[in-house]
Amino acid sequence: MLRRAIVRTGAVVGLAIAQLRRSPGRTALTVLAVTVAVLSVTVLASLGVGVVEKGEEGLDRANRDIWVSSDPVDPAASGTENPLVGAHGMAAEMTARDDVRTASPIAMYDVYVGPNASDLERRPAVGVQKTHEGFDFRAGSGFAVDEEAAASPPPDEPTTNEIVIDPRIADAMNVSVGETISVGTSRQTAAAHEFTVVGTADYYSRYLSSPTVTMPLGDLQAVAGTSGTDRATFITVDVAADADRDAVASELAEAYPEYDVRTSDEQVASMIEERTIVLASGATLVGLAVVGGVVLTANLFALVAHQQREQLAALRAIGLSRRVLAGTIGAQGLVIGLVGGIVSLAATPLAVLGLNRFSAAVLGFESLLQTPLEVYLGGFALALVVGTLVAIIAGWRAGRYARIEHLEA
Repeated sequence: MLRRAIVRTGAVVGLAIAQLRRSPGRTALTVLAVTVAVLSVTVLASLGVGVVEKGEEGLDRANRDIWVSSDPVDPAASGTENPLVGAHGMAAEMTARDDVRTASPIAMYDVYVGPNASDLERRPAVGVQKTHEGFDFRAGSGFAVDEEAAASPPPDEPTTNEIVIDPRIADAMNVSVGETISVGTSRQTAAAHEFTVVGTADYYSRYLSSPTVTMPLGDLQAVAGTSGTDRATFITVDVAADADRDAVASELAEAYPEYDVRTSDEQVASMIEERTIVLASGATLVGLAVVGGVVLTANLFALVAHQQREQLAALRAIGLSRRVLAGTIGAQGLVIGLVGGIVSLAATPLAVLGLNRFSAAVLGFESLLQTPLEVYLGGFALALVVGTLVAIIAGWRAGRYARIEHLEA
């Protein structure tokens, strides 16, 4: 019994390979189609994985334990709202707690920057109390606000007058470290404020998907005209070394019930919830890619089976069963899926590399597409399993129409 099954399987595989070799052009086109279908799935899946990992990486690199905001932090919302009022005072109150090491307010606005008041471009700006080593400065260094100023409401006029700009902004404006640029929230106010470029870095550009400038928080508020209300987008909190992060977050939530207090893990979850439409769109694209790949593969193997109807009719005429005919087409699907899967997996790193370079150049995001092992395994499984099953079904259906009248006279 086992020997008969082995012999039958060998015969089916032999017939399948002979059929593939008989029509090399058709075989190559089918392999190419499977490759494209699988490649679309692996690339879209890599994009989805990369988007989620970038969000988590951004919060991890920020190295903050707790986030306080009025709404979930949205890095794409630069220049829209800064809902926290009295941010310096709140941060000082939190820092005074025994279980908090430091609390820092951060604001986001859109500003006009340029080498002079007559040549301005609108750019996102982030206001912080100090820069840090994670900025990876391309040139120059950063800035820091003294502790007394950090705990006090901001003055009506900028006091530090220092700014860190994205290297791409520096190239576009043809300015370097040590030179001054005009900054304002309107073209009119930009003429009144000059800032010295102290460094170039793209730290916040990675999160805002656009070349960004970074300024002392009080200076940005003064430029924006919100010094009186001391507005910020959110406050980040580092807990003391011996404190429990979740417990501190709960106590801060009770102390500031009008605001949202989240741990870094909860903040990632809230960001994902805020992007349900984007995530749903990404999932839809992946689903459409899978469905499209299955439909394309089904049509391909239905066409392959149709073009082999004379050979299938001849095989049926000499007594082969529909099961054997379906197995022959299924074996072709297995071979084509195997080859197409290998080619698509080999092409995936090249496609991801090209798209990542495009993303870095146009969007400012490096390594946006991520390809963990699961992406490769999923793509390969799709090529093998779907290709084989679809081919078997196509072969079974073709066996119903394999008639003696299809044989050439």
